[in-house]
This record gives sequence, C-alpha cells and structure tokens, in this order.
Amino acid sequence: MIIDTHLHLIYRDRLSYPWLASVPPLDADLTQKIYAQEARRVGIVAALHMEVDVAESDIPRETEMVEALAREDGSLLAGAIASCRPESPDFPAYLDRVLATPFVRGFRRVLHVVPDDVSEGALFRENIRRLAGTGLNFDLCVLPHQIEKAIALADLAPDVSFVLDHCGVPDIKAGGFDVWKGPVSEIARRPNVTVKLSGIPAYGAENWTLEDLKPYFAHVAENFGFDRMAWGSDWPVCTLGGGLSTWIGATHALLSGVSLEDKQRVFADNAKRLWKL
Repeated sequence: MIIDTHLHLIYRDRLSYPWLASVPPLDADLTQKIYAQEARRVGIVAALHMEVDVAESDIPRETEMVEALAREDGSLLAGAIASCRPESPDFPAYLDRVLATPFVRGFRRVLHVVPDDVSEGALFRENIRRLAGTGLNFDLCVLPHQIEKAIALADLAPDVSFVLDHCGVPDIKAGGFDVWKGPVSEIARRPNVTVKLSGIPAYGAENWTLEDLKPYFAHVAENFGFDRMAWGSDWPVCTLGGGLSTWIGATHALLSGVSLEDKQRVFADNAKRLWKL
C-alpha cells in the first residue's frame, strides 16, 4: 500500500497558475485521470493533493475543485493540503472556514518564493501557532539556506506538527550535500518535524542515478528515522526527473535494506497518522 502525500493537479481552464509560464514542461493540463492511470500501476491507493501555488484569489477555489474531484468515481484523492497566507490578518477567519471542511488535512505556504523575512513576521508566527490543537499540519517548503527559518517556526510552535518537503530541497545537481546536511540534521532534532521523502529526482542532473540520491536518503534516514518520514511523488514535478514510475522504483531501491515494517511506515502508516487518513 502506498499513500502519495504530495500530488499536484493542474487544471488551467479552472484556475490561474502564474508560475507555470516559467516552467514550460509543466505548463499543461495535468489532471487526475492522467495521474491515476500510472499511480494505480505502481501501487498507489490514495493521495493527498498539495496546493499548486495558484493565484491568491484562487486559493479557496482550488480546494473546492479538488474536493469535487475527490467525489468522482474511482478518485484516489483522500484529502487536501491547502494554500494559506499566515502573514495576512485574514488568516484566522480563513482557518475557521477550513476547519469546517474535514477534507483539508493541512496547510502550506511556499517560503522560497517570498522574501526570507516573511516567516519572521510577528503576525505570521502568531497565525502558525493557531494551528496547535487543530489537527492540521504545516508543510515547510524551503531551500537549504532557509531551513534555519523553518527551525525557528518549529521552535516557536512546538505543539504544531510540521513537514519538511522534499528532504529540504537539496541541490543534488550541483553537489550541494555539504551546505544541506547540517541544517537538515539540526531541524531533525525537533520532534514536531517530519521529513517528506519527495521531489529529490527533480533536483538531480538530467542523467541522475540512484548513487546520486543515496547520500541524501541516508542522511535523512539517519537523522529522522523511519517513524518521521512519509513518501510523496511530487507529481507532475517528478516528471522533470524521470517520472512517477522511475521515482517509485528508486524509492524501493533506496529502501531495499529496510525492514518491511519501516517501509510500510514510510509508504503509508506515517501518512495515515499525520493526516488522519
């Protein structure tokens, strides 16, 4: 059983995605139907939709669209991680609306597309602390040099569960292991942070191999263990690094020396617990 905790769907006829123009290979309609055909072949039985950084005015509509897609026959969608703006004074009211929607299981605000000091604002931090007791996790999408900002949030809100996306976004192509490993070790010391084993093939060279990924996987496994690791496809971004089937195959290879129980934790059990699936 595999639960995909990081699926993006793109419907350009329904929502606005300002960033797509800068990534031509992803500037397409990448729908539930396209994803599900391959996902079922590789053993994925459920998926969480991850917000796709739509135009701010479309944030509520994105969640509504995904919830409607989940009601379609044969859908793999089991919930959504919604976009949010913790730096906004409107966040408390938005949180109240989301709490009335059980389909939403968490939030994300992509932090590497905004100035580094956004997450340091008093209002941002106050609003993140509001997640304590809600059962909603907060995904941290940061570059290696910003992990210290993520650490600060985890420390300021110890009762909030955080998820470090894409293993902390290492620059595998440029050999960025040394600048990445220390911050990852440090954030792993926070018990309220889980790492998401997702996205890393897209950060390798075009001809990346399993050997390129092994040191990064070994480092997160050593520091987070398998009780605080969840798998995600990052589809369709993973198509930039070989595709869904390639990433599934690579993950199985990376986990080849791991016990069956730990594999099940990474592929499904931790996701069930974190997102209450």
